[in-house]
Amino acid sequence: MMWQDLVFMLGSGLSIVFLAPTLRNANANVPLGTSLPSMGIGFVYAATFFTLEMTFSAAGAFAAGTMWSLIALFRSPASHQFRTSAALFAHDLSRWVDRRRSEHTVAAEQYYSE
Repeated sequence: MMWQDLVFMLGSGLSIVFLAPTLRNANANVPLGTSLPSMGIGFVYAATFFTLEMTFSAAGAFAAGTMWSLIALFRSPASHQFRTSAALFAHDLSRWVDRRRSEHTVAAEQYYSE
């Protein structure tokens, strides 16, 4: 094992430690223009380190790329809109399935009353 392998692994580990609060903060908004390139760089570095037989560095870079992909998935402004739309779709689908299974008509509370 080369000492450089450990240095790169420690650097990736520190980046994961510094990115963890962003992933935990539900109010964080990280643009996709930041997170997607960082994710790509992490995965490219992981592949590069792996071909150089720097296993620890490859694992650290892969973990950092994975952290950036989670940030892109959960902390980008577009993800909030997607999760809301997905939740509404799931709720509507659930109600539709329930109506199909039961013989009851549509509930009156579903409609707006003045």
